[in-house]
Amino acid sequence: MGQAKTYDGGVGGRTPAQWYCLLGGLALLLAGILGFLADASFETGDGVQGDTFIGFEVNAIHNLVHVASGLVLVAAAAKRASARAVAIGFGLVYGLVAIIGLIDGSDVLGLIPINGPDNALHVALAALGIAAGLMSSGDDRERRRTVTEGSDEARFARDRRSTARAERSTLDR
Repeated sequence: MGQAKTYDGGVGGRTPAQWYCLLGGLALLLAGILGFLADASFETGDGVQGDTFIGFEVNAIHNLVHVASGLVLVAAAAKRASARAVAIGFGLVYGLVAIIGLIDGSDVLGLIPINGPDNALHVALAALGIAAGLMSSGDDRERRRTVTEGSDEARFARDRRSTARAERSTLDR
């Protein structure tokens, strides 16, 4: 038998917001942990500089933000309602970070060094978070209703029709 799909289209019972939280959270968590290999300094102030990690400018504060963001997203992925709320909220916050980064160009609030790829990533995370949240149902009760239930209903209808035919053929004799 194939994989069950929810009525809102999620594979395996997950909504787009849950996938966003799970996959985005794991990616940010990994990037935050590995980012410490590139730069573990806690320097702050105007013109704060970090080292480059796979094209992104990072420092210890930036890495901690990625670890914390990843943990929040992964934790929210378990439930539809929390995933939807966190995806939208995360998208709005990262949208604000992207705007600040685009205006300043070199750091966010003198704490987090950024560059062009960081800004592009923040814009993408914001847009995807908001879109995934808005596309998703926040009702955890829907998780229990799957296509397989529709199959049970169809089976019961077939059984009723079969029983009715058997009764008619018995009466015809």
